[in-house]
Amino acid sequence: MKVLGACPLDCPDACSWVVTVEDGVAVGLRGNKEHPVTRGALCVKVNRYLEQVQSPERIQYPMRRVGPKGAGQFERISWDEALGEIATRLDGIIGEHGGEAIWPFHGTGSLGYIQGLEGFSGRRFFNALGASLHDPTICSIAGGVGLRYTLGTAAGMDPEDFAKSKLILLWGTNPLTSGHHGWKFIQDSGAYTVAIDPVRTRTAERCDEHLAPLPGTDAALALGLMHVIVSLGAHDVEFIAEHTEGWDEFQGRIAEFTPERTAEITGLSVEQIVTLGERIARTRPTAIKASQGMQRHAGGGMALRALACLPGVTGDWAIPGGGLHYSTSDHFDLDVPGLLRLDLLPNPVRTLSMTRLGEALLEVDDPPVKALFVIAANPIGSNPNQTEVRRGLAREDLFTVVLEHFPTDTVDYADIVLPATMQPEHLDVLAAYGNLYMVWNEPAVAPPGECLSTTETFRRLAHRMGLTEPALYDSDEELANQLLKGHDVDRLRADGFLKIAPKQVPAGKLQFVSRRAESAGHDPLPAYTPPADPGDGLVLISSASHYFLNTNFGNNPELLRRSGDPRITIHPDDAAARGITDGASVTVHNDRGSFQATVEVSDQVRPGVAATTKGRWAKLSGGATVNATVAERDSDFGGGAVFHDNRVYLTPAE
Repeated sequence: MKVLGACPLDCPDACSWVVTVEDGVAVGLRGNKEHPVTRGALCVKVNRYLEQVQSPERIQYPMRRVGPKGAGQFERISWDEALGEIATRLDGIIGEHGGEAIWPFHGTGSLGYIQGLEGFSGRRFFNALGASLHDPTICSIAGGVGLRYTLGTAAGMDPEDFAKSKLILLWGTNPLTSGHHGWKFIQDSGAYTVAIDPVRTRTAERCDEHLAPLPGTDAALALGLMHVIVSLGAHDVEFIAEHTEGWDEFQGRIAEFTPERTAEITGLSVEQIVTLGERIARTRPTAIKASQGMQRHAGGGMALRALACLPGVTGDWAIPGGGLHYSTSDHFDLDVPGLLRLDLLPNPVRTLSMTRLGEALLEVDDPPVKALFVIAANPIGSNPNQTEVRRGLAREDLFTVVLEHFPTDTVDYADIVLPATMQPEHLDVLAAYGNLYMVWNEPAVAPPGECLSTTETFRRLAHRMGLTEPALYDSDEELANQLLKGHDVDRLRADGFLKIAPKQVPAGKLQFVSRRAESAGHDPLPAYTPPADPGDGLVLISSASHYFLNTNFGNNPELLRRSGDPRITIHPDDAAARGITDGASVTVHNDRGSFQATVEVSDQVRPGVAATTKGRWAKLSGGATVNATVAERDSDFGGGAVFHDNRVYLTPAE
């Protein structure tokens, strides 16, 4: 039997896949050949997904903590016991502190609308309790806000149109590791490709040209390139007049970023800046592919705001194959409000920021967070300031429930662990953020042991707590139909995927001057915001691993073998200045924390920059990972994370 499904993981591609089932067991998994983006291929990580589904490490039964928090000591209990204990604890917390003392903490372990983050699975249940809202600020919010200030939407161009481009700027993105299906359209174009990245990644090595600016200087580079274009008289006067607002003011800002000043800020040469500016000036259409990593610093939102202006200056927004792609999410018209049902909240409630988890658990007191539900998340592995997150989770007065597949670092701090289904075991709907396809996930096999889907878990908990609101008991099919109102659900379910029509971008006139940004306290013009982490240490880039997806697959034996031990790459000049040799064991540290790594000396990074990858489990990596060094500090727009605005120091390991 062949069952159509979809990858739920935090990747732009949202692949459609086919599960082969024999005698009730999943025996094969491949990409759906019919899907125009997946084209039959999965990635090196997801090719091993069934190993995870069938792993002997799967959590299959509810468990209760019996040892100290953090020790990972549990006893098996029944679902009846687990639900009873949770219901009793929640009733007590609500009675003493109110519903806002409960925080449903959703992560990016699943981007499903029914079972995962995109639909805040279980949110109706938490609304009925009056629980705090969860703001998922960890990934892309700063860039999305910046794009909306400029374009009125974060939707961007259709990534399939990269096949029509003549020049493609791969700006802070490494699709051959993160979302490789988009690379096919880039290859199809025959375009001249330029990688703009402080690290010479797999993708940069395949491009025609690589520029390595200092981390966090992207806005300055974009403004400097526009300076070259305008100096050549290559700006599209007609497009600017008809489709933009604020050009006269913006010209003044562009004039400030001469090639010389831009070179001083970015660490690039004047020649590199002028040469690329001239290439953009004479090449139509030019497209920009940017991704989330480039906006994880103090000026991340402003960087995307500036990048979106570049195709406005050249007129590329009006040309197929031109423009900018960051995320396609804003193209999708889905009834998320109808799915969430915030009208079930008895009163207005506060919103807690995902990236400030440690601070919230240790400092928020009006009311304090007394119950934490961790859903498709591993915050010890993925959140900033790992040390503070541990301290917060170690509170004896915090009741923590974790819905999980594996015994992660976060599970070790749970009071109750609930066994969750994996993707072939439940129904879900996804919408890609790297293309324009919705995908349907049909359950293919029965879950192992006593695993339950997230939706079923909260239906049962609602019943145990005596909640009578009918919407809390809607089936997964009913939830999917509510979400997909206005779409052809039968066709989506039968084919496994459905392409939507793209929206107009920009939505209205492009705003070189944004009064909305101004009213929010920001510079109305695109500007350069310097990195905020002080000191003279190396700037550490912790990019996506080729073998882990966030912390998913962080316990897969074969992918662990391929990834090797934790490494940090530094430039030969920086190694020489510190007396560090290739292969040395070092402690990477700052005033927030530290982790252990092996040094790789290479010109893959520019001077002043160090590079490592994210996604490791602390318990399998000496007790700490790179996020122990990252600050719980907000970027400029939306409260986004600042993973790459992080200075560190290296000393020989003891």
